Amino acid sequence: LCSNNNPYASFGATLARDEEQNLWSTPHDVTHTEADDDRVLYNMIVVRNQLDKDSEEWQKLNYDIYTLRQTRKEVRSRWKHILEDLGFQKEADSLLSVTKLSIISDSQNMSKARDILLKLSEETNIFPTSWELSERYLFVVDRLIALDAADEFFKMASAVYPKRPGGDRGDEGPRALQS
Repeated sequence: LCSNNNPYASFGATLARDEEQNLWSTPHDVTHTEADDDRVLYNMIVVRNQLDKDSEEWQKLNYDIYTLRQTRKEVRSRWKHILEDLGFQKEADSLLSVTKLSIISDSQNMSKARDILLKLSEETNIFPTSWELSERYLFVVDRLIALDAADEFFKMASAVYPKRPGGDRGDEGPRALQS
């Protein structure tokens, strides 16, 4: 078949391009670059793609991109484990799903959601110490407030990922969830 008539000719290139632009590791998620942290990662990818692949700068930037993506996955996994432990096994993924169409359920909850998110950041290790608070989790906390589960989530996060002086996270976190 001539490649012009073959609808699958660019399939591999399309998948590679989608994965490259996939900031949150969710296939075909078109909601990237909506929040500040998405833009930071996107800009890192753009700069890296302009560099020579054999250069030291490219390798360093590629490592930083990989590290940031892994950190995001780890944070999401921590939130998901707590949500599942609170009884949201089937709803965990949808509670964590934030798109550019997501809205705050009640504007009066905004300050409470910000307070809880800040408290989670300061009093637990659910976020790594180098993590900048993500707008994405503000929407998740808002949903937890609407479900009257925000306080329970905080209590569980405090128990599973307690703040430790000098430590980034509690190593027994996932094991504590299972017990």
